[in-house]
Amino acid sequence: MNTNKHVMLLGGDERYLHVIDSLAKAGIRISLIGYEQLSFNEPNIQHVGLDNADFSSLRAIILPVAGTDLKGKIEVTYSDKQVYLTEQLVSCTPKQCVIYSGTANQYLQQIADVTDRKLVKLFARDDIAIYNSIPTAEGTLKLAIEQSDETIHGANVCVLGFGRVGITVARVFSAVGANVSVAARSSAAVARITEMGFHAIPLNQLEKAIGQMTICINTIPSQVVDQSIISAMSPSVMLIDLASKPGGTDFDFALKRGISTFHALGLPGKTAPKSAGKIIATVLLDLLQST
Repeated sequence: MNTNKHVMLLGGDERYLHVIDSLAKAGIRISLIGYEQLSFNEPNIQHVGLDNADFSSLRAIILPVAGTDLKGKIEVTYSDKQVYLTEQLVSCTPKQCVIYSGTANQYLQQIADVTDRKLVKLFARDDIAIYNSIPTAEGTLKLAIEQSDETIHGANVCVLGFGRVGITVARVFSAVGANVSVAARSSAAVARITEMGFHAIPLNQLEKAIGQMTICINTIPSQVVDQSIISAMSPSVMLIDLASKPGGTDFDFALKRGISTFHALGLPGKTAPKSAGKIIATVLLDLLQST
């Protein structure tokens, strides 16, 4: 049992139940904050509070996917108590303690910088992003099916962006018979889109093509679906934005135009929490075993 490896989980959603299970089975000593409503039988799992936790032996602090808000507040699902990550708390950990978070805002980055602790943004890693693109794409397809009164088969679907998520989304919708177009900036991406059998649209020509689309799925984390693009859309289009906050869509203008818009955040955790949790756990175990 790796009881010499001590980690602390602060908050988290259903995905992190599977993270806890995987880490516990690997023999890692786990301190939990924000899970008071749940019980665990494993001897290496312990509920603690911020006032009685042992920070001196921590090898890692594991935060939820969203990390903290701009005041340090952490999302908790299984507790009625509020949990905050502070500079003082992190300062109580050993220098080699690593902070693992799905994403990181300015507040969290500043804490890591001031305390000289390593901060690992898990969702910036290619492996997690690619694995997570699978439940993201499946969740997007599920949403499209539920919100449409027509089949996805034969629908004109436009995916904006051809990165780690966009590629998988395009493949999934194509596999169920959609006519998939992909819009991208670079000439290399346009060439690869064509090679894979999708219709390629240079992003600067999107306004001309978007009016023919039944479903538009944005994966680009900057506002590319602006007023000019939205004005060129059919009023009956379904617009799904997968980009992290604030998204890549002018949602207010889309609402004024009467366009059905969905900012579909956190789909892996909502549609396949077990798979999403296992993805996070697998990468965390590799990282913890290498330190």
